[in-house]
Amino acid sequence: MQVAELELDLDVFAGPFDLLLTLVLREEIDLLEVDLAQVVLAYLDHLEARGELELEPATEFLVLIAAVLELKSRLMLPRAEIEELLGELDASDAAEQLLSRLLESQRYRGAARHLAERLVRERGYRFRSAPVPPELRRARLQSAVAVYESSRLTRALGELLLQPPAIELRHLVGTRVSLADRLGHLRALLRRGRFGFEEAVAGADRVTVAVTLFALLELYKQGEATWHQQECFGPIEVVAAERVADGAGGSQAADSEARGAAA
Repeated sequence: MQVAELELDLDVFAGPFDLLLTLVLREEIDLLEVDLAQVVLAYLDHLEARGELELEPATEFLVLIAAVLELKSRLMLPRAEIEELLGELDASDAAEQLLSRLLESQRYRGAARHLAERLVRERGYRFRSAPVPPELRRARLQSAVAVYESSRLTRALGELLLQPPAIELRHLVGTRVSLADRLGHLRALLRRGRFGFEEAVAGADRVTVAVTLFALLELYKQGEATWHQQECFGPIEVVAAERVADGAGGSQAADSEARGAAA
């Protein structure tokens, strides 16, 4: 059972411990009227009834009761002594400090739960070093039984010395495509004014498609072409720029230069 669910039966309050803390923080119950000794005794009776000590709930209770005791001790001091010891700390500041400690305690409980779950999850991977059992510390050679045959170990060591067969690469065909070739191909299609990108890469492999994309970006950079795509993952339509239509001769010269560079 969590400490917050501890049932209390005090003179000024009856109910769970967390409700008592809430009413104290809201100043609906005067903390000076709460007998904290009875709270401690109730928790000790709870431990005695269970017959075992749970470390996490006990730690939580110690943190909470210590914070409440500190707050109550401050309220019991005269106002002058409180200001001398704590400065201008008022009841709201004390309540905020108590709330911050409760939140900090909650974080520690969350960390403890995380570590406990991880401990259970990794139970199958943990190991510990232990001494050899007494009956095996002085074993006789006659009682030792071979796990594997010696010939199996010999074959395994011999296989390590063998050279593996060469990897056959004749079925792999290398793709050789240049950026200049794809520029010439795209510029030839641009003479029509527009074309689809799928048409430009029809039947091409992945490397050629990638180089064609770089070539299209190069044409866009030089102002020779642009493209439109109406929807995501839709067809891409490449359109020749206006200055290409005006200077078709310059494009043809560039095509010849690109083909010469490819050759």
